[in-house]
Amino acid sequence: MSPLGLGTTKFGRNAGVKYPHSFELPTDAQISALLDRARNWGINLIDTAPAYGTSEERIGHLLVDREQWVIATKVGETFEDGVSHFDFSREAVQRSVEESLRRLRTDWLDLVLLHSDGDDLKVLDETDALPTLEALRDSGKIRAIGASTKTVEGGLRATELCDVVMLSLSRADSSQTPVIESAAQAQVGVLVKKPLASGHDPAPGVALAQVAARPGLTSIVVGTLSTDHLDENAQAIGLMCV
Repeated sequence: MSPLGLGTTKFGRNAGVKYPHSFELPTDAQISALLDRARNWGINLIDTAPAYGTSEERIGHLLVDREQWVIATKVGETFEDGVSHFDFSREAVQRSVEESLRRLRTDWLDLVLLHSDGDDLKVLDETDALPTLEALRDSGKIRAIGASTKTVEGGLRATELCDVVMLSLSRADSSQTPVIESAAQAQVGVLVKKPLASGHDPAPGVALAQVAARPGLTSIVVGTLSTDHLDENAQAIGLMCV
């Protein structure tokens, strides 16, 4: 998995997001250009989710050389009519995985994360979501499972139960440091979300470099619609163009 991942919320959703500026959804040509540029930088991680509108479907339509990519998606949240809906039941999780496989046009998912509603411990310990993902991993449809958490307590629990934990980390927010340390001890992967504070950090290059300098991180996920910004992000964490 590459140390920089491509976030794809903006590929399919521009409503109900917290970015500082509004934006139009990209064309197929723009997405293809971003995927090509990512490959040139050696970036192979793509982060998506059913809650990201048409992101999965567009990736499935445009992605080539599937075996060269690590696709991470999520279960538990959908976004409809401007509102997020959460369902962590066994049936909903199974259905979500099957629909993601269909939309992404793939036979397997490299990583599936629980898309937490904020009550991390309840999602992890009191629903059927994680056991369902474990069964799907055993069947071969999923290669690794994890949780995209929102609390320190939830992140710590995820390091006990999952292959990967996804957490927020930025210059403005280092509260998840105990989770990173726990993951290192448990040999659990760590994906970073919101390293630029959802686009609000005024110095993205400096911010990415500082986040990347943290030990114990597997990959930092950053979304963009600009190939120039993708170049800047890759350079900020020291990637070499291939």
